[in-house]
Amino acid sequence: MKIGLVIYGRLDTLTGGYLYDHRMVTALEQRGHEVAVVRLPAVHYPLRRALDRLSQWIAARIPAGLDLLIQDELCHPSLIRLNAERRGLGCPVFTIVHQVLCDEPRASWRNRRLRLTEKRYLDGVDGFIFNSRTTRDTVWNLTAADRPHVVAPPGGDRLEPRPAPRTIALWAQDSGPLRLFFLGNLISRKGLLPLIDALARLPRGSWTLRVAGRVDMDRTYVRQVRRALWNRGVADRVQLLGPREGPLLADDLAWAQVLCMPYAYEGFGMATLEAQGFGLPVIGCRAGATRELVDDGINGYLVDPGDHTAVRRAVADLHRNRTALAEMSLASRRRFDGHPTWETSMGRLASFLEGSLTP
Repeated sequence: MKIGLVIYGRLDTLTGGYLYDHRMVTALEQRGHEVAVVRLPAVHYPLRRALDRLSQWIAARIPAGLDLLIQDELCHPSLIRLNAERRGLGCPVFTIVHQVLCDEPRASWRNRRLRLTEKRYLDGVDGFIFNSRTTRDTVWNLTAADRPHVVAPPGGDRLEPRPAPRTIALWAQDSGPLRLFFLGNLISRKGLLPLIDALARLPRGSWTLRVAGRVDMDRTYVRQVRRALWNRGVADRVQLLGPREGPLLADDLAWAQVLCMPYAYEGFGMATLEAQGFGLPVIGCRAGATRELVDDGINGYLVDPGDHTAVRRAVADLHRNRTALAEMSLASRRRFDGHPTWETSMGRLASFLEGSLTP
């Protein structure tokens, strides 16, 4: 097959969605398919005239003779008009949905506006690739569930070496402040600011936090984070590490005892799965897809959005009871071991695409 993939920016961008897209491209190429990546400049929602002109620009750059065009759903503002007109594409259009923007936590009036635009886009495609059941169900609340689709979750097995269960149990019982880890870019949706507020009211010796993620995506938000660390008196207990990948990220996960991201709304939660591979219980958000990986009270805690009290209770309980922490750590590793690898999941995705185009 000859396949096109439309994305914003570069395929090697350090986010979970781009990592997923990159793995998909690799899997398709390994099966003998040709994949042409069409890179678009990001365009803000209000620029309707710019979007209209951009649709013509995009159409001119779509390779001829495609069997299938896959679009990253995050590009949907730029693609609605292109899909409506089809401008000689001559092939089915599938979308890969990592996260539905109008379902994220924000002012309700903004989500209502986003919903109208996102629904127009989703109504105009022929098939879907979903990263989680939660994302699939959210999309079905917006558009008709009458088209081909597959749920192919990310794998979590890219980081090595992962510790053995015996080592995980021993690390969990280390004394001292509970070693919390936050793995996400510093943007509002990931919820670092409210986490700082929640942790600041816990006893000084009960926790320490390392934060791994890009600091260049929302510089205003990063400045707010730095101010909050000083204003809440916790700057000496929180390290902003910047982006981490490969062996550095594996070392960070091996250092940590708990992944603490209770305010992050996730379409899947790749950070959650990768942390589970290192035996970390997860304090995560009940909204979004984190609940597909975390069983409350078994391999972590799920808290309602904005519930600072529940976050503090979870951290305090795990700090105080290291035996319970060890049990949760081993349960977290077992959950990881039962999850599909990248190879298995991307193979399922590729087989779905091949089958969708077979007469």
